[in-house]
Amino acid sequence: MRVLVVILNWNGSADTLACLDALEGRTHPDADVLVIDNGSRPDDLARLRERHAVRGGFALHTEPRNLGFAGGVNVGIRRAQREGYDAVALLNNDATPEPGWLAALDAALERSGAAIATGLLLRASDDPAVHGTIDTAGDCLSIWGMPFPRGRDDARAAAPAGGPVFAASGGASLYRTTLFDEIGGFDETFFAYFEDVDLSFRARLAGHGIVYEPAAVAYHRIGATSDRIPGFTVRQTFKNLPLLLVKNVPRGLRGRMWPRFALLFAMMLGKTIARGQARHSLGGLFAGIRLVATHGIRERRRIQSARVATAAEIDALLWHDLPPAQDGMRRLLAPVRAVRRRLSPARRG
Repeated sequence: MRVLVVILNWNGSADTLACLDALEGRTHPDADVLVIDNGSRPDDLARLRERHAVRGGFALHTEPRNLGFAGGVNVGIRRAQREGYDAVALLNNDATPEPGWLAALDAALERSGAAIATGLLLRASDDPAVHGTIDTAGDCLSIWGMPFPRGRDDARAAAPAGGPVFAASGGASLYRTTLFDEIGGFDETFFAYFEDVDLSFRARLAGHGIVYEPAAVAYHRIGATSDRIPGFTVRQTFKNLPLLLVKNVPRGLRGRMWPRFALLFAMMLGKTIARGQARHSLGGLFAGIRLVATHGIRERRRIQSARVATAAEIDALLWHDLPPAQDGMRRLLAPVRAVRRRLSPARRG
């Protein structure tokens, strides 16, 4: 397929240049690279322009302000649609792909007929104990309403085999351009965080497949961008999670997912307040409530009215337990679960 690789830069030219260096060794025979600068400082943008002038190998598009991840990559997606590309590869600027990364994703799409292919994203770290461990092997969604990266912190040798996965990470995945023609691009109200799960959820509801290909390997330096903004991750988490679920959870799953989500979400909120992050978490929550009341409900009507997949088909793709990282909630629920197991051993979640 003819592919446009889209990389988003925001005051991270050192990472972006390293990413471009890695892409120069790609084995895919028909791929172009587009770097979108998302309103960076003049000195950071100057480094990209210098690289473009001296070595070329990529197109450079500049935006006057930060559009967030969703808005930034949508610029590249619209360009791919206009120029007739078969697929769009999204690659975080703080990720460095192995030479065969893109070719493996392309082959996975062709082989499966899916709309989205995602790969094995490993951690890049100066700590030898962390470097090469799994960042994500595709994203899961729990019946508790919480997305999480599959396999995070596991050794590379424990990476799952290829096959279907609920969602794809926007940091290193390949999307058929026709998918965006059908369901639209990334929802820009998310700005950043969970916009990739939202798009994958919409693709699933529209009846499209998503596959994970372990041969498509890239290394990711987690938090290289978001860690520069204090409280950003916390605020975006509490703003975007309710919006994700309101838009996408089909009617047949709401009664099972929403009560669980409310309990887990309240526990998460309490933790952030206890850690002195109330301003960020409560600010995100109130912003999320406003979005749900306007944009979320309107989008839900549109998405659910066009839904192809049944609630049972979505349910079959979910993780029917708490996310692996929720040890506190797991301990809290242990007595209740023990009683439930005695009464009905077959029940889960």
